[in-house]
Amino acid sequence: MTRIPMLVATMALMATVSQAAEPIEGNWKTASGETAAIGKCSAGYCVTLKTGRYAGKQIGRLSGSGGEYSGEITDPVEDKTYNGSGSVSGNALKMKGCVLKILCKSQTWTRL
Repeated sequence: MTRIPMLVATMALMATVSQAAEPIEGNWKTASGETAAIGKCSAGYCVTLKTGRYAGKQIGRLSGSGGEYSGEITDPVEDKTYNGSGSVSGNALKMKGCVLKILCKSQTWTRL
């Protein structure tokens, strides 16, 4: 009788772990149509534009795991850096940048 509850608990834990592991690494299509690459760096994860007018510019540094990340995001047009966060859900990455945690803008990027 103890085997079945243990088996069910183990399966539930495995399902939770597999769902929680939402990797941020990879190439993403930004809201403006450029491609951004997110990869490991000394700060955790660095966000670098690969295409468009600002290709080669690093626009973010994030740290975290399990689909939730936080750090800094830079608007390449205005060259201003904001407190930022990213939340991965499947093939969507919701990026958010805030000033004083009250004035925020967000956009959703798509995994390529």
